[in-house]
Amino acid sequence: MRSYLTRAGAAAVLALALLAPSEAFAAASINKGDTAWMLVSTLLVILMTIPGLALFYGGLVRSKNVLSVLMQVFFCFAMIAVLWFVYGYSVAFTNGSPFFGGLSKAMLAGVDPATMAATFSKETYLPEFAYIIFQLTFAAITPALIVGAFAERMKFSAVVIFLVIWFTFSYLPMAHMVWWWAGPDAYTLSAENLEAVKAAVGDAAAQDFLARLAAAADDTAKATVLADYASAVNASNGWLFNWGALDFAGGAVVHINAGIAGLVAALVVGKRVGFGREPMAPHNLVLTMVGASLLWVGWFGFNAGSNLEANGLAGLAFFNTIVATAAAAIAWTVGEWMFRGHPSLLGAVSGAVAGLVAITPACGWVGPSGGLIIGLAAGFICLWAVVWLKAKLGYDDALDAFGVHGVGGIVGALLTGVFVNPALGGVGVTDYLATDTSTKVADYVFSTQMTAQLVAVLTAIVLSGVVSFIALMVAKVTVGLRPSEQDERQGLDITDHGERAYN
Repeated sequence: MRSYLTRAGAAAVLALALLAPSEAFAAASINKGDTAWMLVSTLLVILMTIPGLALFYGGLVRSKNVLSVLMQVFFCFAMIAVLWFVYGYSVAFTNGSPFFGGLSKAMLAGVDPATMAATFSKETYLPEFAYIIFQLTFAAITPALIVGAFAERMKFSAVVIFLVIWFTFSYLPMAHMVWWWAGPDAYTLSAENLEAVKAAVGDAAAQDFLARLAAAADDTAKATVLADYASAVNASNGWLFNWGALDFAGGAVVHINAGIAGLVAALVVGKRVGFGREPMAPHNLVLTMVGASLLWVGWFGFNAGSNLEANGLAGLAFFNTIVATAAAAIAWTVGEWMFRGHPSLLGAVSGAVAGLVAITPACGWVGPSGGLIIGLAAGFICLWAVVWLKAKLGYDDALDAFGVHGVGGIVGALLTGVFVNPALGGVGVTDYLATDTSTKVADYVFSTQMTAQLVAVLTAIVLSGVVSFIALMVAKVTVGLRPSEQDERQGLDITDHGERAYN
């Protein structure tokens, strides 16, 4: 899920093929260790959502609404899993346009246990099913995050309609724009590399380019074919991928995307009945702490799994997920202690989640010192957003989906652009144009990288904001957004689901 090409690099990515067009492509291989790690990572991300996120949110609401939140998260996971199979994977991870994929793999057409998905190393692949199910878990948890913003006052039927539309027109395009490319082997045009070439430009175009290459009379003619192929490969990449936006595990795709949707939903749906006049304290912080701990454990699959390979970079992402989260929990706790007079459990776990959010886009790009700074920044800034910004603007983001995920995601995405710099301990950006295979890191240019990060942030804000508003209007016109005031006071557990959490 890492993007590797700078924008300049994407314009001429076939330099290696131009230098050695006749070099045979070695047989692709599937590493069983990588595959096992990806299956474990997938299980960990499922654990993040059900029960992790469900319990985290469930403890934060009032007792009369706990089942409604659990149901929304659980049903969201199940619904998105099916939609991912029907069309989601195809739209996100196949050729189409730079903004939206196609339907060539709808219902997983052409996928079987023998088909493969690229990783980030040449000639190294995963079983495609392993990649599909890993990405399914990302697609499922992202819309579930939005639930926290409108908790306790949105009808279940409206939630379902909203999430289906948002998933289709906000999550899938963002995933495609940031993460879609055909893999490193797509940049070598040869018959031995046919499957990777097909993945990049499609079956017909692949055959055409290979025929043109075989018919080329001299090196100049071959160079022309390869240059045309380079343009075709780059045209198939996601739009933000070609910008060089770095999003290791979902800062823009997951957290900013969901956080902005949460803010729009909070504004459009309106405040809870009695907001600001009646107590709305969390009903069970024990559940919240258990949920937060499951989130932290599951997040190792989310972040380290996004490396797609079981190697040292996965270890770096794993370590950053510990240190940044711990730093953010400490920062939020200290900030709350200083300015509100007490260190609370709620503050500590909220800080931890803010740290997890902020390190997500950066975890495999930055060194441990960068991860520490990102965590500290996220803890303090998200505390400010939740305590001061929300009160100042007066919106009712019930469980702080925007304050933690939206704001934390923006902090992480922008700081990724700073701390990826090798001079600051970052790993740098792999340069697939390097002719010397021992040199794999491109030159870091602050203005170029930060522009790419900012474009990704703004794209997520605009896309999610517009799609969220339209989805809410559709739900409002079709089924209505809110229950009656009487039903809301009684609680959504009874009025929507006909059951109680506690007797």
